[in-house]
Parts: sequence; C-alpha cells; structure tokens
Amino acid sequence: MMQAAAQRWRDHKHPGSIVNIVVVTTHGLYGIAHTIAARSGVIGLSRSVAVEWAPLNIRVNCVAPGAIETEGWNVYPPQARAAYPRSNPMMRAGSSWDIAQACVYLAGPSGGFVTGETLTVDGGGSVSLVADADRSRLPLQHCHI
Repeated sequence: MMQAAAQRWRDHKHPGSIVNIVVVTTHGLYGIAHTIAARSGVIGLSRSVAVEWAPLNIRVNCVAPGAIETEGWNVYPPQARAAYPRSNPMMRAGSSWDIAQACVYLAGPSGGFVTGETLTVDGGGSVSLVADADRSRLPLQHCHI
C-alpha cells in the first residue's frame, strides 16, 4: 500500500505523507513475539523508505501506541484491564483520540520536517523505570519540577 501511494504521488509530482501504526517495540511482552517482530519490520521498512522517498517529498513515519483504551480491551480479563493504566507514569490509559492527534501531527504541515521517526504515544511507559507497585505510592513531594 505504501508503494502504491508513493508511486501515485511521484507520478503526479505531489508531496505525500504515510503514517504506519505499530506497537512499542522497545521491550518484550509475553506471548506476542510475532507481533513485536512484525512491527519492528514495519518500523525498519518505514525508516528505509523515508530515506529513499525523501527526495520525492514523501515522508514516512510511525506511531507506536501504548495502553490505549479501545473496545479491543474487552478480550482481556478485568484484572488485566485494571493494570493497564498503571503501565505508565501518567497513570492512565490513552484514548484513540490521542493516537489520531499524533497521526494528524505527523501527516500534516506540523510534521513537515519529520520523516523516518517513530512517535511513541504511551504516557511515558517506554521510558519509565519505576515499577507499577512503587509508582502508585510515590508522594507528590518526590516529583521534581
């Protein structure tokens, strides 16, 4: 699909922007090695074609959602769903609107000088080193501002 869009934009000498939705691949997750491998491939492909297609004014980026509350959560048991908001320092789940806004940023004029990047939208979960159980007990005076 990316190739078809890029060929059309190239043939019409029109700029373009592609945003691929992947997953956070910075750490392993139990039972989804196949998903991590596939999405890592999409990230690598996106970075490669971002370089190839940049001279054609075609940008390619990825959005990597973290714990985003959607109807897909219903396949998981309640105790698992209850833990998702604690998977990031913001202590909440994201929404599909958060992901949509990230895509608009990357696809639109605001992202006009961004290509080959993966924008992680996970409430800081991929950079957090504080364990879930400890994070909920941190008093506010320990927050450095």
